[in-house]
Amino acid sequence: MATQEEHSEEHLDVLTNLGQHTGIAKLRSEVHRDGDYHRAVHIWIYVESSGELLLQKRADNKDSWPGLWDISSAGHISAGDTSLSSARRELEEELGVSLPLEAFELLFVYLQECVTNNGIFINNEFNDVYLITTLERIPIDGFLLQESEVSMVKYIGLDEYEGVLKKNDPEYVPYEVDGAYSKLFTVLRGRYASDLPQRCLSIQKKLQRYASVDLKPELSTIRSGDLQALLRIIQACQILEKIFLKQVWPTNAKLKDWLEKHQDDTKLAKLLYSYFLINKSPWSCLDENEAFMTAADSAICEAHAALKGPFRSVKYRAAFPSLKPAGANFYPADMDRGEFELWIKDLNESDQAAAKSFLTVIRRHDHVQIGVENSCHDQNNSSGLLIIPYSKEYSSDLAIAAELLNSASQLADTPSLKELLETKAKAFLSNDYYKSEVCWIELDSAIDLTIGPYETYEDCLFGYKATFEAFVGIRDDVATSQVELFSHHLQDLEDNLPMDAKYKSKGVKASPIRVMQLIFNAGDVKGPQTLAFNLPNDERVVEKHGNAMVMMKNVSEAKFQCILRPISHVCLSQLQQKDVDFDAYFTHIICHECCHGIGPHAITLPSGKQTTVRLELQELNSAIEEAKADIVGLWALRFLIDQNLMPKELERTMYVSFLAGCFRSIRFGLHEAHGKGQALQFNWILEKGGFVLLPDGTFEVEFLKVREAVESLCTVILTIQAQGDKKAARRLLDAYATISPSMEEALNHLQSVAVPVDIYPTFDILKLLKCQDN
Repeated sequence: MATQEEHSEEHLDVLTNLGQHTGIAKLRSEVHRDGDYHRAVHIWIYVESSGELLLQKRADNKDSWPGLWDISSAGHISAGDTSLSSARRELEEELGVSLPLEAFELLFVYLQECVTNNGIFINNEFNDVYLITTLERIPIDGFLLQESEVSMVKYIGLDEYEGVLKKNDPEYVPYEVDGAYSKLFTVLRGRYASDLPQRCLSIQKKLQRYASVDLKPELSTIRSGDLQALLRIIQACQILEKIFLKQVWPTNAKLKDWLEKHQDDTKLAKLLYSYFLINKSPWSCLDENEAFMTAADSAICEAHAALKGPFRSVKYRAAFPSLKPAGANFYPADMDRGEFELWIKDLNESDQAAAKSFLTVIRRHDHVQIGVENSCHDQNNSSGLLIIPYSKEYSSDLAIAAELLNSASQLADTPSLKELLETKAKAFLSNDYYKSEVCWIELDSAIDLTIGPYETYEDCLFGYKATFEAFVGIRDDVATSQVELFSHHLQDLEDNLPMDAKYKSKGVKASPIRVMQLIFNAGDVKGPQTLAFNLPNDERVVEKHGNAMVMMKNVSEAKFQCILRPISHVCLSQLQQKDVDFDAYFTHIICHECCHGIGPHAITLPSGKQTTVRLELQELNSAIEEAKADIVGLWALRFLIDQNLMPKELERTMYVSFLAGCFRSIRFGLHEAHGKGQALQFNWILEKGGFVLLPDGTFEVEFLKVREAVESLCTVILTIQAQGDKKAARRLLDAYATISPSMEEALNHLQSVAVPVDIYPTFDILKLLKCQDN
């Protein structure tokens, strides 16, 4: 940190006692005089090989704790500055160590409240505590010390350092090692003193929650040219896999490559790699996104110009936080909702739309990739936030994917497939997906392809940003012809929705329904596998061209046999187990996807503002929308039965199969949109008497009450969406998207008898195509 002689005294942002910005900035001396809350960074360097921490001795002229041993590096976050930038700068200024952002692991935030210097220095400080894990010691003479701040450095063992703090050694700056700051020691000990056999067993149990299913392709119906194109298509899908890994977290792709390279080193390494492939990150989808790895398992990276002296190189572990970041890698890691909302408020209307777009990332000016151009930069914001289109952020990968799709289009025989490939290749490079989505809706080909940025589940901060994904399948023409009933009655369903007529839409577009047998997927297909999808999510396309639904029948069959049938034997009454039926289960999936296309989407608020449900409900939208599609789908099936358009015997099997399906979805966890939406529905219907808990702990449907329970929830959810009422959405989720004691008991029973939670599909299509290509 620069001294006052070198620069004018810095200003600090004044915070509330909860850490929120007040919009006031004051001189550093005034902040400490007045006891204002403010923010700082702590940076610890931990040496993995020796189990030591690096300490610095504070210069004798410091106004707090002069001449005492302290954190490796620390400093205030200046007004308008950011946490990561401050941490990186402090480390370089004080110790002469320059490391990339990926070396900085945010461990926790520590509030320090103390008074020193005979009461004239009041320190009320929120400290972002970062850890840098190096493989070996940086030589003492490799540091370039800032003399005005640091007089010397030394290494100290973890136990020894904790000991001197516990006995309040006067040579060391005090920290509450029996309080909040104990987490530093707890985390490090947990990483390096873990029981290896126990860790292996833990990962094995996690893997056993997925039933591996080999989805074999049947390619006999594909025309010759389309078959030749298929290899390039799948290779393009693999490129989107790389992009998705980057969208999850900055070091995610490096971590995957490292695990793959070292998977044969140990049994644990093999297990970690296998589980990473399912989750596509170090966070477990079925465990509320808890990390199943630590930085001790992470990739080893090398900064070749980290030091300014004769010693240049530093090897470190690529960092990732133990808690999955809400904003994934769509926003700066140290940006919160408040900063984003303050920044976007001052943008013009066009730039506000770009900031909230499906197809942009938000970066800081000083963290942006070299060569990436920004489309918007607010010069008045000292944080320097930028809006960058996907076509720029992922330009090198998208260029390769576009080339592969163009090559595939030249080989393809089917005109609509050829056009889809060409327009999608152009979209990758232009960031304009409108025409390609229209082509996707109109696709009529034996090869069914969905490829691009679609779902926003990964963005838990706002629900704005879309992830790349790809599904490749073979059209099932027989099954497709059987489900056309739903698309022909969408307007009837819209007209009869159980909500106020003023919210209903006219001219609902009939959604084409395509049933396929999945042969490959990539990108955002992690953890629990989707059974179907209704796209596009772009409201402009939906308004003019409608949408289309794709069902993956072989995935549904695998889940029904491996999961739903065993669940029914555990959780449902013996009397109703026989009513769990694949046709009812699959029919509701179809109806669920159709019902994404009805109900409120583009809405008008009481103020007259034209907006969308997605923009108003923000991060709550995914869970509410999934619950809407589910429960309205159940209502819609009953409506079609009443119209004599579906067999009356379906009514019994659809409700019972839906009840069994609740347990399947809730097992995904309440952090996930489908699981949260399903918990909401289950608890609502149970409260209204539509589901009944029996004395033996099993459940069954109460047919006299379930219809009314379903319809009442439809009304509540549809009205929330129509009014764009985020507060009501939050109240509903807080009240009902929970795990009740009876549900928890049932879920524990399922775990004890080892019923899989989901499937993990494997594919041999690429090997088969390469053999044919040769």
